Amino acid sequence: MSITAMSAASRSRIPPWLSRFLPFLRWWERVTPGSLRADFVAGLTGAIVVLPQGVAFAAIAGMPLQYGLYAGMVPAVIAAFFGSSWHLVSGPTTAASLVLLSTLSAFAPPETPEYVQLALTLTFMVGTIELTMGFARLGTLVNFISHQVVLGFTAGAAILIAVNQLKNFVGLPIPRGHLTDMLFYLVTHLSGINWWVTLVAIVTLLGGIASRKLFPKIPYMITAMLLGSGLSVLLNYFLGQEYTGIRTVGALPASFPPLSHPDFSLRVIEELAPGAIAVTLFALTEAVSIGRALAVRAGQQIDGNQEFIGQGLSNLAGSFFSGYVATGSFNRSGLNYEAGARTPIAAAFAGLFLMFLVVAVAPLAAYLPNAAMAGILFLVAWGLIDFYHMGKVVKVNKSGTAAMLVTFAATLVLKLEDAIFLGVILSLALYLNKTSHAQVLRRVPNPREASRRFITNTDRSLPECPQLRLIRIDGSLFFGAVDHVRTEIAKMDAETPEQVHMAIVSDGINFVDVAGAEYLAQEARSRRQRGGRLYLVRVKEGVCQPLGKGGYLDEIGRENIFDGKTEAIEKIFQRLDREVCRRCTHRIFQECATLPPPEV
Repeated sequence: MSITAMSAASRSRIPPWLSRFLPFLRWWERVTPGSLRADFVAGLTGAIVVLPQGVAFAAIAGMPLQYGLYAGMVPAVIAAFFGSSWHLVSGPTTAASLVLLSTLSAFAPPETPEYVQLALTLTFMVGTIELTMGFARLGTLVNFISHQVVLGFTAGAAILIAVNQLKNFVGLPIPRGHLTDMLFYLVTHLSGINWWVTLVAIVTLLGGIASRKLFPKIPYMITAMLLGSGLSVLLNYFLGQEYTGIRTVGALPASFPPLSHPDFSLRVIEELAPGAIAVTLFALTEAVSIGRALAVRAGQQIDGNQEFIGQGLSNLAGSFFSGYVATGSFNRSGLNYEAGARTPIAAAFAGLFLMFLVVAVAPLAAYLPNAAMAGILFLVAWGLIDFYHMGKVVKVNKSGTAAMLVTFAATLVLKLEDAIFLGVILSLALYLNKTSHAQVLRRVPNPREASRRFITNTDRSLPECPQLRLIRIDGSLFFGAVDHVRTEIAKMDAETPEQVHMAIVSDGINFVDVAGAEYLAQEARSRRQRGGRLYLVRVKEGVCQPLGKGGYLDEIGRENIFDGKTEAIEKIFQRLDREVCRRCTHRIFQECATLPPPEV
């Protein structure tokens, strides 16, 4: 029996209510001594990789650096056992960290106790929203944030990360502010650049690039961090720190994540509510998208609603264990899969191992220069920009390109939570625009085939019946699409007004609401008044039921509803005006062969 079949059989024996509260029961039968060994190795690898990433992400978020490590501990364990993905690893991410900074910096200076308290509260609120959405089974909502919008947002976020790290990259005291203000300060103070600091940053940056290309199996961030730190130690030793001006991060607390508590005051919750919603939307989109991408490769079917629950519980727990907003990490999740992880226990191992690694290596951060952190964050920023898929969007989708560019620009000029809301609105607008423009295609029998298969006749190059128009509608017929369909059919009526009969091939119509049903009934009445009829062919059950319940089938005429095109053409042909048929030279239907030769 295959793994998928075993998993399905196991799930079938678990009561649905129990598997929802204890989702790890669905995959527990996959745990074997062999899987534990593989998960152990994958977890240890993930814990090593998250060390430099956690510190870097905390710097982006404006949090004390140890909080980036704390965010990868308890949340990773909870998300592993209460999510649905076998390979998703939760923890701090670039985008979530940047949105956190944008949201909270308006209320408190970064890295202060007040700022940390707000971050814990925001994390608790995000977890509560995620958990509520999961229990309300709203997992499909993240599908409405389009890929183009995510590409635009992450590219804009990359620019912001790089600009915010310029002060550490060049050793200038660039004040935090708007993008243009920081760039203007840099340009007008070029003479104040500390070239020793810049040298360390460049060596870190180039070392990371070289390591990623030459030694892809070694975590490039660790290599870059070691190179930058080593150069910093040498420069400070031989020249003196007072001369070089190279400052270090300082030793981190060598401890397990301490207990913490969010601020539950109503004033704080009201202030953070818009930001919490924005962070939630983006965090869930990130987690579910990564989970689905890995599920396809692993042959797994993930549950979006359960993923919401797992992410919610992980953030709720994280807010009480000094963690800030955690979500699915693409780098760590992809590495987890490539390292041979078989079950979510690998992600749990990664969180547990990280706790012990921090105790061992945290004091070494005293040798980590801020310039090296800037170089690493430049690498992170560059990796965020998905040039390949952005190029694909530009080539294929004009409306998607516009949405991507607008989101990119909004990310640079607006607050990040506002940019996310704008992206959601753009995604919905694109979706509604697409669904409201159902295709209305002219169809005719192909005269070149003996079977006379129906094909599209958009350019009107093939002859059509002068009395009967055959069309196909691809798209749902609802209030937002009715006007477009009505307009398209009105254009056809203006071109060929003598086609008073019209048959709609309806198997491309997924659903009809009251507005769509009213339109079909109105079209049927109009055609009867002109001496023709409206016919529906291959109507789906989901469309036929609402038409019947509303009495619209009676207005259209139940005798005008057909299961197939062959039956439809046979019956409709009998209702055509024979005087017109005698003069017709097109004779496009097989039934036309029964008529005498056309009169000249």
